[in-house]
Amino acid sequence: MSSAKGRAFHILKMISPYFKQNSTTETTIMTRNKSVNTRSMNLSTLKTKMPKERDSTEPAVHVKEESEDLSISQVEKNGQSSAPAHPKVSPKTVCQRASPAVEPETNGAERKSPPARRRRGHVKAEYEETEVKKERWEPPDWRRQLDHIREMRRGRDAPVDHMGAGKCFDPSAPPEVVRYQVLISLMLSSQTKDQVTAAAMQKLREHGLTVEGILNTDDETLGKLIYPVGFWRTKVKYIKQTTAVLQQEYGGDIPDSVAGLVRLPGVGPKMAHLAMDIAWKQVSGIGVDTHVHRISNRLGWTRTETKTPEDTRQALEGWLPRELWSEINWLLVGFGQQVCLPVGPMCSLCLNQHCCPSAHRASPGKRAGVGSPKSPGSHGPSRVKADPHSPPAPPHGIKEEPLPSGSTAPARRTRARAASSSRAAAAPGQGRADPSGS
Repeated sequence: MSSAKGRAFHILKMISPYFKQNSTTETTIMTRNKSVNTRSMNLSTLKTKMPKERDSTEPAVHVKEESEDLSISQVEKNGQSSAPAHPKVSPKTVCQRASPAVEPETNGAERKSPPARRRRGHVKAEYEETEVKKERWEPPDWRRQLDHIREMRRGRDAPVDHMGAGKCFDPSAPPEVVRYQVLISLMLSSQTKDQVTAAAMQKLREHGLTVEGILNTDDETLGKLIYPVGFWRTKVKYIKQTTAVLQQEYGGDIPDSVAGLVRLPGVGPKMAHLAMDIAWKQVSGIGVDTHVHRISNRLGWTRTETKTPEDTRQALEGWLPRELWSEINWLLVGFGQQVCLPVGPMCSLCLNQHCCPSAHRASPGKRAGVGSPKSPGSHGPSRVKADPHSPPAPPHGIKEEPLPSGSTAPARRTRARAASSSRAAAAPGQGRADPSGS
């Protein structure tokens, strides 16, 4: 029995690195923490003690079960690509020690791998559009009406074609002088016919229509030069103030933007947009004067009836194509001067008489004279309704300025003398009876 124990112990000693043989018969079991003497130990005790010592010295091992899930982005990518989908990954058991994992790098150094983080898929939130898109409005028959106006304006023989703001400047002058003359002609044209504006511009050009020339001209002389344009006294003040601003802030030139032009005294949106078009060759908006305002409402080119030219401009720019903004002003102005007059429009001569909503009712035509073949049976006076879109009367309290020299009209004096003489002749015979009875 002892020999069998000795052989077993000898075999165990040979195959185990934990035994150390001393020079004596004593054998020592080497462990990580301490040494165990095998003297007075039988084989069964030694076998049971070794696992206990080993379990007490080894670090704890944790068993963690984790599942490898594919991220949302990988699933979307695999669904879009033509490559075969990844096989389904089943959960597996991974044994991990308590010590952190270390993975080698290509350069030989070791670094701690960051903890794996599960990527969260981005979910796009979509909302239903509750905002209703505004439908673009435009007049039902406006292209046909515009073609008819172009046909009627083909001759280009209206006053605006020869005496408008685009024809009153000196083409041989320097560019900045030309632009200044265009601005002055637009300021004079307000509440004034083109014939009167052209005559005033001719006198100003002969006098010297430059920034320096106007600044060196006194107000009385300037008033005589521009008379009889409407509100000539007010325009004299505006012209002098505007010229001074141009000299101080713009070096004698005019502003190149609508915002800069409307800052000038006496310059409104209509003048600013026309100045940008004529002087700077830039279309910034539609120039709406009394003709454009009146005809646009008559043709039904505004969704609702507008009260001011500025409202008409905004309404037209809301639907009219931008490439027509420069053309529409001179088309409608000449059409309003020749056919679609403020009072008594010639609807019978207009090509739009069958497609214009205001035809033959905006303002009836004049009746033929007595004895004419077209004269009606009634010989009463012709009644002409007032046009709601005719030019407004001057505001209350504003009167037309008289001549600069203060002279009176001869015709007015002649009518006054004739009226007074007729009253004097009729006075002696009033209330007297003829004594003879005849």
